Amino acid sequence: MTEERMHAVLSPSASGMWLECTPSVRLAENLPDQDSVYAREGTEAHELCEYHLNKMMGKAVEDPRGHLEHYTQEMEDCAVEYASYVYSLYLQEAEAGRNPTVMIEQKLDISRFVPECFGTADSIILSRGKLYVTDFKYGVGVPVIAEGNTQMRIYALGALDCFSNLCDTEDVIMTIFQPRLGNISSSTMKASDLLEWGESYLKPRAQLAFNGEGETKSGPWCRFCKVKASCRRRAEDNMALASYEFKQPELLADDELRDVITRSEELVQWANDVKGYTLSRLLGGKRVEGLKLVEGRSVRRYTDEAAAAEAVKKAGYDPYAHTILGLTAMTSLLGKKQFNDILGPFITRPHGKPTVVLESDSRPAITADDLSEFND
Repeated sequence: MTEERMHAVLSPSASGMWLECTPSVRLAENLPDQDSVYAREGTEAHELCEYHLNKMMGKAVEDPRGHLEHYTQEMEDCAVEYASYVYSLYLQEAEAGRNPTVMIEQKLDISRFVPECFGTADSIILSRGKLYVTDFKYGVGVPVIAEGNTQMRIYALGALDCFSNLCDTEDVIMTIFQPRLGNISSSTMKASDLLEWGESYLKPRAQLAFNGEGETKSGPWCRFCKVKASCRRRAEDNMALASYEFKQPELLADDELRDVITRSEELVQWANDVKGYTLSRLLGGKRVEGLKLVEGRSVRRYTDEAAAAEAVKKAGYDPYAHTILGLTAMTSLLGKKQFNDILGPFITRPHGKPTVVLESDSRPAITADDLSEFND
């Protein structure tokens, strides 16, 4: 699995970055990849998804659960949900008489559009007139949307290119399946439109990225870049907010308000990235003029919780706090189905606090008539 999921220089998963900032990959290519427990969890969750989907398709496959270091009931539930979703698409096409073919963890050659590019699609269903590409996401950071998703489009282009001889595809259905956030996001494109996007937009920009050419450009995609903390373009764009420093908010024009709102979160993230980069340099023994390392705030803790609890009991006190489990912990305890069956009548979701976002945000706008509900 790990070997199959190795990435090309221009990997589909990072396309949201290198398509926007074409020099980014070559600027960072000599920096090491940073592994994380979340990445390892994601890899194992994909392996479990592959197992369950193969099993549903009637294939004899080895059960990987014995060697998964991060296996939990939540991971099991998510993998089964994903496999069931893809299998339901297969049944839907089979019952419609469209003779579907399912490909699981399918390697794709995408070099026609992106130099030396390959990737692995979680699942592909080839059906008469239709191509389904489904991608499993185990992360819980932010919902991933299929509409305009360049990674999904690149996988779909690879599938069209590799298997065009097997069926005449008219519609391409690309789906992000993100069960831990309850997010199933789909986007449908005509195969002809997707191929046009691949030839006219993806191909030339991918060549620029492969050559390390073009202009640097900062934006939300910077969070995935290895040189995000030291990038001068990102620094210049974020420091541009200083032009508003001496203006009162009520004196800002609408376009200035929009500019501040658009950049404010990125500004905070940039400052944190610079702090992290500086810390790593100092921890590595390098000197940064005017800065030094000091000991941060420390939190007291028990050396032995069991012994501490026993000592409090002997003194005649109860050392434990008795509270109901939080919703996430309770879901893990009961499982999603039992959680809904047992606690459904006792769960409510109050309105979230109103917040300002760009008009492009997928959430519905709050109207003046709605505001009374948020003040209750």
